[in-house]
Amino acid sequence: MAKKEREEGVYSHSRLWLYENCPEFYKLKYIDGVELDLPVHSALVLGSVVHEALEWLYYQVKNRIVEIDELIEYFGERWKMTVEEAQGCIRFENGDEQNSFNKGVKFLVDYYMRHKPFNQKVLAIERKVIFPLDETGKYKIQGYIDRLDFNENDGVYEVHDYKTNAYPKKQEEVDADRQLALYHIGLKEIYGSDIKVRLIWHFLSHNLDMISQRTEEELDKLKTDTIKLIKEIESAADWPACGKKFCDWCDFKRIHKLDYEDVLRVFKEKQEKEIHES
Repeated sequence: MAKKEREEGVYSHSRLWLYENCPEFYKLKYIDGVELDLPVHSALVLGSVVHEALEWLYYQVKNRIVEIDELIEYFGERWKMTVEEAQGCIRFENGDEQNSFNKGVKFLVDYYMRHKPFNQKVLAIERKVIFPLDETGKYKIQGYIDRLDFNENDGVYEVHDYKTNAYPKKQEEVDADRQLALYHIGLKEIYGSDIKVRLIWHFLSHNLDMISQRTEEELDKLKTDTIKLIKEIESAADWPACGKKFCDWCDFKRIHKLDYEDVLRVFKEKQEKEIHES
């Protein structure tokens, strides 16, 4: 899939982010196509299951009233299933599994109480968008909007994004955020160039909503900057590792006392063995 994306010039915010943060890991994943069984950080698991619960909530409230106990019960079921399926491959830090679970419950309770009775006009949940950055369509962006609403009070499309970060961003950071601003560009392709869009982050750990909007000039600059970054990636000759302690790839190398060439060699040997056996 990674190689196909590269051939078609399709990028995502997370793909661009990975290159910016650890070029070597980017090369391993998107150029060499190597997928490693890295331990999943508990923060990622928490974010994933909380997203699932909120996705379920908004599907349900289209047709009926959902009580808060139902939401927590659904989260509990999904959490248990996710942890069991991971078979011990989740890395819990700063507390144990119960601590992470309790955080999720608090996030959902706070969100439910703040936003009930959920009478927003929801257009889509987990809406996939794929759109060109240039007139020729050479460079494309794809992504998934957590929730897309249409605010009938002022006629504005709203991009909602749920964040389970320990700390919320500052206003200047959300005003410079690339991910949701790219979705704004994508929505203009779908609904028309003259639409108004509001970007909304729900920082669940602090029960805080933050809002930002973009001008046409800012969106044009974002297109230019993103294309420039893609061109840099596609012409890259050096792929340095970041070496940071929070990087799963660099941490994997340290723990197993391996380097890039070791991992790539083992992966190729495994591929060749599978081809031979088939």
